[in-house]
Amino acid sequence: MAHFRSNLLLWDTSNRMPRLRLTLGGMTQQFGGMGMAEPHHMPPPQQQAAVQQRNVQLNQLYPTDLISQPFNVAELDYPPRQSSCPPEFTSVYPSPTANCPPKYMRSTLNAVPTNNSLLKKSKLPFALVIQPYAALHDAEDPVPVIPDQVISRCRRCRSYINPFVTFLDHGHRWRCNMCNLTNDVPQAFDWDATLQKPADRALRADLNHSIVEFVAPQEYMVRPPQPLVYLFLIDVSYSSVTSGLLATSARCIKESLDRIPNADRRTRLGFIAVDSSLHYFSIPRDGSASSAPRMLVVSDLEDPFLPIPSDLLVTLSECRENVESFLDKLQEMFQNTQNNSCAMGSALRAGYQLISPVGGKMTVLSASLPNIGIGSLTMREDKKVLGTSKESSLLQTGNSFYKSFAVECSKAQVSVDMFLFSSQYQDVASLSNLPRYTGGQTYFYPSWSAARSEDVIKFALEFSDYLSSEIGLEAVLRVRATTGLRMSTFYGNFFNRSSDLCAFPAFPRDQAYVVEVAIDETVAKPVVCLQAAVLHTTCNGERRIRVITVALPTTTNLADIYASADQQAVATFFSHKAVERTLSSGLDPAREALQAKIIELLSTYRKELAGGSVGGGGLQFPANLRGLPVLFLALMKNIPTDMRSAALCLLSTLPLPLLIQYIYPKMYSLHDMPDAAGLPDPETGEIRLASYGLYLIDDGQTQFLWVGRDAVPQLIDDVFGVPDRSQLRVGKQFLPEVENEFNQRVRAVVEKSRDHRSKGVGSMIVPHLYVVREDGEPGLRLWAQTMLVEDRADQGASLDQWMATLREKV
Repeated sequence: MAHFRSNLLLWDTSNRMPRLRLTLGGMTQQFGGMGMAEPHHMPPPQQQAAVQQRNVQLNQLYPTDLISQPFNVAELDYPPRQSSCPPEFTSVYPSPTANCPPKYMRSTLNAVPTNNSLLKKSKLPFALVIQPYAALHDAEDPVPVIPDQVISRCRRCRSYINPFVTFLDHGHRWRCNMCNLTNDVPQAFDWDATLQKPADRALRADLNHSIVEFVAPQEYMVRPPQPLVYLFLIDVSYSSVTSGLLATSARCIKESLDRIPNADRRTRLGFIAVDSSLHYFSIPRDGSASSAPRMLVVSDLEDPFLPIPSDLLVTLSECRENVESFLDKLQEMFQNTQNNSCAMGSALRAGYQLISPVGGKMTVLSASLPNIGIGSLTMREDKKVLGTSKESSLLQTGNSFYKSFAVECSKAQVSVDMFLFSSQYQDVASLSNLPRYTGGQTYFYPSWSAARSEDVIKFALEFSDYLSSEIGLEAVLRVRATTGLRMSTFYGNFFNRSSDLCAFPAFPRDQAYVVEVAIDETVAKPVVCLQAAVLHTTCNGERRIRVITVALPTTTNLADIYASADQQAVATFFSHKAVERTLSSGLDPAREALQAKIIELLSTYRKELAGGSVGGGGLQFPANLRGLPVLFLALMKNIPTDMRSAALCLLSTLPLPLLIQYIYPKMYSLHDMPDAAGLPDPETGEIRLASYGLYLIDDGQTQFLWVGRDAVPQLIDDVFGVPDRSQLRVGKQFLPEVENEFNQRVRAVVEKSRDHRSKGVGSMIVPHLYVVREDGEPGLRLWAQTMLVEDRADQGASLDQWMATLREKV
């Protein structure tokens, strides 16, 4: 696909509003991940030949001028630049899967400096972006499982045997590729216990695959594997009942009971309803004498107690019919309530007492601010402080209970997920501490209402995926590396239990983690290895270790470091740094730090690698990093308080492909799609999406269908089934099914853009679609315009202004 730059006007040129300007490659972006991408920054053929003749292993540096050769956003879907390891460094058995694919682990640098002074000189970060799972369910992303419980680890550094070890002494011993210690090979390593005969070592998965899962023996368990436990804390106050949240939640749980993992038939459920009191429910076993659930009310909020602990958590397979019966009646119990209070902090404390002996998940569904009892919060939002230095206080917790309680939960293997639905301020900044330190997630549905089918269907689909996801339990993550390297800082939702151990009461399938790597001593090896290991209990009660290993070449050359840097991983690292700075100091210091960092990188490159000169007023940077200034600009754009707190949660947890799309949304031009766009490919059956011209804007969490003010009536009729724009319903909705091919194609494009699996990530998010008329509702129009990173919106700089600022500073 040819890429060229074009100004696209989404409305009449006589319009006095600022025009929306994007690259055409940028508009059309990015179905790169769907087979539309070009090869990555390839040099001209004569240069390629020269490279091959010299047999150079590392990536070459190809300078580009950011001003005269603007960035094409389609490049964001290209894979990272992988450096080849030197020929003398090979895996123990030749295998195409020996080194880790980027969807599980990618480094900001694919050529690692041999010492800390070179890393400091580069000004680039050295960090790993780790995404241990690429799907919500094992069946969608199979990883080799080693069932024999023979796990060989280095005695000194505790690394797991992997494709890059060396065998010595006729295969009886192996040398660790991390610390060089020689270890004995376990006696049963070459024995097939199933067939009771010798096995071929060359076929072992742990010597051929960079990502494997070991079934762990008894010594990896502190206690017998825990069952899966879900405790639902459901808001039953007036706002929850009138918005329809209570009825919808009960129905969703009932309809998802078959999807909750329960292969070992040990999964347990419990329910606590919350208003100004705590309502516990005792659900008897199916077929028992008294089959009706009993409600037990506790009004002591400061020191909540459990009325009859043994009956409050029930085994799903033993009480299935009675659980369904209870969920059918839950709405009726509170349908006439006038109670506006919500003691969610007290409910969390009570829930902790109930499940902490076992561990498990507390799932909070709330449409109110917790306003009484333990951890009560006040209405802190103040529009006057937005954009001022005082705003940072709104992004920090309003009550210390939420952080200290989260740490307590982590120690007892209790994870908390928050589903927040309030039409008013709900203090996401405070409540999000619970998922942040317990390996959970904050799901935010502002102004949600069951009266809108779009809201109900989005929540039902996401909540059902949430309940069916095969999470890991009582998990820990540790990252090890070649001697001389040390994991220094960890980012993501977990509790950092010691200097290098991250604890997860529940290990989610749809989050990523960032680990900064320090270089403590000079690395003499031509290749370094890094290995992440997640020890966890599966939903089915099996203790397992997922091990991911990557090998990267080292270099003493600054040009190699810049030529092999991964711009998406670098942007992901700085998004986590920006969240950290925002929570501690506020938005402005975070923005200033981002601007200072990109100026520092541009200046370093100019001084050290471009000879200090910039001809013709240009701005030099390597081709593989030329998206960084745009991504940094995208990170610096703006949103309201609760939404901003929810955005910070996403920036801390989204897997890399979704994070990059979230900060730099994709945009597709639909009105002038080629004939094949949106139709299944006759050979592959895939939907082909083209990049040209109605407009779909999609950041992975929200979609906008932008209708220009001069859109022709035929287009409106084909897509929406109404004769002209005046009858077009704007706002949140589903596209109507109109009997024509163009409508089918547009719906196919919208659906394909939502396809997370094609991006190599697990995600339960189903984006809302908003129809926006260019001359329609101003707030909605402004929201859609803020997605256009390259344009000036809401006092932010346009891309041209931003590049001019960078050129001036550099």
